[in-house]
Amino acid sequence: MMTNYCSALEAILFAAGEPVPISRISLVLGIPDETVEEAARELENIFREANHAISVIRISDKLQLCSSPEYAPVITKILEQRKPPSLSPAALETLAVVAYYQPVTSAYISRIRGVDSSYTVASLMEKGLIEGKGRMEAPGRPTLYGTTDLFLRTMQISSLSDLPPLPEIASVEGIAKLQQAIDALQQQETQLQVQQITMSGL
Repeated sequence: MMTNYCSALEAILFAAGEPVPISRISLVLGIPDETVEEAARELENIFREANHAISVIRISDKLQLCSSPEYAPVITKILEQRKPPSLSPAALETLAVVAYYQPVTSAYISRIRGVDSSYTVASLMEKGLIEGKGRMEAPGRPTLYGTTDLFLRTMQISSLSDLPPLPEIASVEGIAKLQQAIDALQQQETQLQVQQITMSGL
């Protein structure tokens, strides 16, 4: 029976081509969420044992088929796609602030960074790494920003809880830890450049 669930899950994720909520899969297949998660683990084991170039990833409460990161260079060449532009240091810094303190307003980001961050916030939204998460109940009702599923895929983590812990920004240690997080984002920048290819499936 589990083999049938694995096959059904593979077909669903392949056809979808994007993250699919586990709850929706369980509803369609008529099985508990836990069974869907078990099928995903089994399917990933099958792929790994057969040395497939495809893997199953979990993004928050969703599942997706994707090509393995090590094949990104050849996929890029065959599709003749240019790499997206790199993130600037300002963008990486802003992204780290949003990731650790979300939901946050543009004004809060600017206060932490010490410079106006409106343009950088807009740029990250265009790249799909952050998005609006509602509005703050305050004068002017400023937009609250948070990271997206694309951010999780880019960082190769399943949820925000997988980010390293960070102390309060008000402390010296907190500022140092935030800088370490920014440096970590910089080191993973090449993943961002090919994420649209490696995470899009076949």
